[in-house]
Amino acid sequence: MQNWCPSWSEDETVCARNVNNEVHFFENNNLNTIANKLHLQKINDFVLSPGPQPYKVAVYVPGSKGAPSFVRLYQYPNFDGPHAALANKSFFKADKVTMLWNKKATAVLVIASTDVDKTGASYYGEQTLHYIATNGESAVVQLPKNGPIYDVVWNSSSTEFCAVYGFMPAKATIFNLKCDPVFDFGTGPRNAAYYSPHGHILVLAGFGNLRGQMEVWDVKNYKLISKPVASDSTYFAWCPDGEHILTATCAPRLRVNNGFKIWHYTGSVLHKYDVPSNAELWQVSWQPFLDGIFPTKTISYQAVPSDVPNEEPKAATAYRPPALRNKPNTNSKLHEEEPPQNMKPQPGNDKPLSKTALKNQRKHEAKKAAKQEARSDKSPPDLAPTPAAQSSAQNTISQSTSGNPEVDKKIKNLKKKLKAIEQLKEQATAGKQLEKNQLEKIQKEKALLQELEDLELGI
Repeated sequence: MQNWCPSWSEDETVCARNVNNEVHFFENNNLNTIANKLHLQKINDFVLSPGPQPYKVAVYVPGSKGAPSFVRLYQYPNFDGPHAALANKSFFKADKVTMLWNKKATAVLVIASTDVDKTGASYYGEQTLHYIATNGESAVVQLPKNGPIYDVVWNSSSTEFCAVYGFMPAKATIFNLKCDPVFDFGTGPRNAAYYSPHGHILVLAGFGNLRGQMEVWDVKNYKLISKPVASDSTYFAWCPDGEHILTATCAPRLRVNNGFKIWHYTGSVLHKYDVPSNAELWQVSWQPFLDGIFPTKTISYQAVPSDVPNEEPKAATAYRPPALRNKPNTNSKLHEEEPPQNMKPQPGNDKPLSKTALKNQRKHEAKKAAKQEARSDKSPPDLAPTPAAQSSAQNTISQSTSGNPEVDKKIKNLKKKLKAIEQLKEQATAGKQLEKNQLEKIQKEKALLQELEDLELGI
């Protein structure tokens, strides 16, 4: 029923298919002779790498009887021997996986998902994201918001990837090859991400049961270019020139209002085609071109002129019962939306606090001052301070504020990082195997301590 489909390498010289605990490889389209076999007990799925030789293959074996599931990477045709695998990553909580190679075939992203979420947080099971590189490195990608993983895509540069995840409104974040977040796009109504062929533009979109809102981002400078809306779209594709976008409404997903639109990434509709009401549109696709034919152009933020009117329906106003119709609107939201990280308000530009908040803040500051005075009264001036007194003095320093909210925020963040490093060290001494990105965090401890000391001396 599943995973029966044969798979070819990009140059079509190797064909592979999954047969009873084995992946069979055929060469030069001679399907009568098996050229190589990869044998693993209970092998469930495999994915051939893109690009030229040497070919690589990622294989997935589901866990059973308390043993974890695992994904292994091999280089064709080196399958024999205990050290034949280039990399191995084992994990629990996986009924099925999706394996995504990057364009240069140097790493795989694995979305592992379960059919049932035992915590009861989601109807749709539970998902985790893992990173495995052909040099043997592997890590769990830590996603800051709980909830399903809707989409994960590699940039064509193979140096970063974008994940769309979390309960609605979903978060979108770009990660580097160390699985550290590079840029956070905040939250919004989105469930898909599409990099342009040149990798310099990213579209975050909400299709399916969402309204079709798109955000077009310049990912070199992290600037928002446009926010077009393509309602009822069932298909999205970038043109190989990296400038134009195709959205379509196709049957059988939707049998009414079938048609397609061609957009410029700046938000203008350049061409529109509506199918007659008695007909259906099944498929639309761009003419394929080889990589490198279209050069990368500089990004424009100005909408391109168009003769096609954009007939997107205006958002209907929310229903208001008669008793509230003549009263001012109250901006109550179901979800607190989070802006992109470069649009978040700076601490200095915060809204003025309400009277209650100001009162509470003053009380808090008075309590702090009283505590500090009590500590200073207790320690006699003649005696050398005891270790306990020293630690309380350190606490006082750590609690002191510089008067600069930006510096205080940095100090707080540094302390949080150092606390996390302490916990990782304790786990390591307890014999737990740490991931590569966790070991790298521990190595940064000295630099973080130095930075903290500098900031506190600056106070």
